[in-house]
Amino acid sequence: MASGVPAGEHAVTVLTGARVITPSGILDPGWVRVRGGLIAGVGRGRVELHPEIAAGAAAPTEVVDLGGAWLVPGFIDMHVHGGGGHDVTASPADLAAAVAFHRAHGTTRTLVSLVTAPVARLAEQLGWIAALAAAGPGPGGHVVGAHLEGPFLAAARRGAQPAEHLRRPDRGVYAELAAAAAGTLRVVTVAPELPGAGDVVAAALADGVIAAVGHTDATYDQATGAFAAGMTLTTHLFNGMRPLHHREPGAAGAALDAGVVCELINDGVHVHPALLRFVAAQPDRLVLVTDAVDAAGVGDGDYRLGGQPVRVRGGEARLAADGALAGSTLTMDAAVRRAVRAGLPIETAVAAAATTPARVLGLRGSCGAIEPGLAADLVVLDADLAVTGVLAGGRWAGAGPPGAG
Repeated sequence: MASGVPAGEHAVTVLTGARVITPSGILDPGWVRVRGGLIAGVGRGRVELHPEIAAGAAAPTEVVDLGGAWLVPGFIDMHVHGGGGHDVTASPADLAAAVAFHRAHGTTRTLVSLVTAPVARLAEQLGWIAALAAAGPGPGGHVVGAHLEGPFLAAARRGAQPAEHLRRPDRGVYAELAAAAAGTLRVVTVAPELPGAGDVVAAALADGVIAAVGHTDATYDQATGAFAAGMTLTTHLFNGMRPLHHREPGAAGAALDAGVVCELINDGVHVHPALLRFVAAQPDRLVLVTDAVDAAGVGDGDYRLGGQPVRVRGGEARLAADGALAGSTLTMDAAVRRAVRAGLPIETAVAAAATTPARVLGLRGSCGAIEPGLAADLVVLDADLAVTGVLAGGRWAGAGPPGAG
């Protein structure tokens, strides 16, 4: 098991006896060395704690024998609204608590999503996210920025977005919100068929912000034009858009045809497993997201999203008013587990939960894979793919390494 020395800036931690998923394949068994918050080495085989190290002749070293468990890169959730009973839009404290909840489920980096709201309220919430992102990695989590899911969305495909706060795309409003985000706005969802959408997309791209097609009634031709104009992401593919039809494929068909990256909510409710497998046929275009609301990890009951009453029954979150799906109660570890049980190779599922999101967000040089030089964001999964340990930035989250109690 472990030597009892915590992973930290001056410590060396070696994780051994694991099935390590790397970009080049699975090391079984394999080992990973962590130092100073970074992955210092990766290799095949086993590593033992040498007596001279235990006696203090070298840097303090912890060796954790994972006993055949899976060791995967920390998950990156690109779409989350809450969890653990906390709505990210309620307060800065709730935002931090929701991020901390998901960290316990393997999410080591979070892109916080905001539902449609009055512009002033969105600006305030963007300020909270910017402050938490500026704080950097902490015991509770690591926020990498914000995703504006609204307000530039089509009313006909709004889903659980509050209709009264939807707006036509407006470059001035976008600029106001981007300024409030203080450089931490990473994704904005836009319905490309709306008047003014092109101006907002152009402004976002000029800022280095990803423009995503979502909550849209766009036809195949309209969405194809949007992807050609630089929109490179689809917000929760198949949900909040026209159904895929053989004569009018809509935005979903355009996204698949264009080969852009597609978010997918793999909770067994939003998308059929067959479509998960279909999208994963091109693995580098699939991103698993939770779209989780505050009910995640809490259970059935009555909640609110964007000021609207939400009922959660049997794990499904729906608006009380019209039964529209209102996010999910999913966590990233469950999304990965479901993907594997649906037939995806574990390497594909893990890439969709970590490596591809890192690439999309421009973080691939710092995280998202088990490679030397990257952040030591690692998740230990047992044989059933349940989380038993999370190492974030080289430090154990929660109780510590597996078996620490």
